[in-house]
Amino acid sequence: MCVIQSIKDIEKISLEILKDSKSLDIFPTPIDKIVSYVNLTVSSNVDTSQIHEGYKSKYPDVLLRALGKVRGLLVRKEKKVYLDLNQLDSRKNFVKLHEVGHDVLPWQQKCFDVLDDDDESLNFDTHEEFEAEANFFASVTLFQHDRFTSAINKYPLDIDTSIQLSTLFGASIHATLRRYVEYSNNRCALLVLEKPSRCGALLRNKFQSPSFTNTFGKMGIPNVLDYFAWPFVL
Repeated sequence: MCVIQSIKDIEKISLEILKDSKSLDIFPTPIDKIVSYVNLTVSSNVDTSQIHEGYKSKYPDVLLRALGKVRGLLVRKEKKVYLDLNQLDSRKNFVKLHEVGHDVLPWQQKCFDVLDDDDESLNFDTHEEFEAEANFFASVTLFQHDRFTSAINKYPLDIDTSIQLSTLFGASIHATLRRYVEYSNNRCALLVLEKPSRCGALLRNKFQSPSFTNTFGKMGIPNVLDYFAWPFVL
């Protein structure tokens, strides 16, 4: 997992944008208002999940190389965000803010100015770092910094709380569950599994709260959870 060195800088930029766009303490988080504030637009006539022959003469190579492979894409020269339009709206919200992050983080801007907007020229480690930074920006902006932390302390520790908060902030249930666990004062953990098969389920990811880690340490979960040892995956 990539360790983000620029957390404080990202948090500062995010909070300034929320305040200056008058989006702070507005619920659900007004994603399109934020996108508009940073002078980006979201394309509604190009779906990154489908490539049509007619687009090949209309759109730049950097876009065509990525179409069909990503949930979202920022083309800086156009100041435009392209989305997989088949996504749920809650997922689109996160992807929009992810692309906003790529656009507003100044060190990423400078890098892509030098590379002429060609992210394929980035080495693997830098690409992973930039993606992690954009994800962090999207998450902290969508959940409005300490507003989410304050909210989780008002509700009991259960799945229904994450469902309610996902609606409040306009986030997906998956993203809300993850953030809930990572920022909760309770001892809790989250396992994300792939769709179960006849043999069991594949572990996709795992998260645990700081207090859980302090008490129990890191979870030793295998990559494959079979039904006999882990009956809850049924």
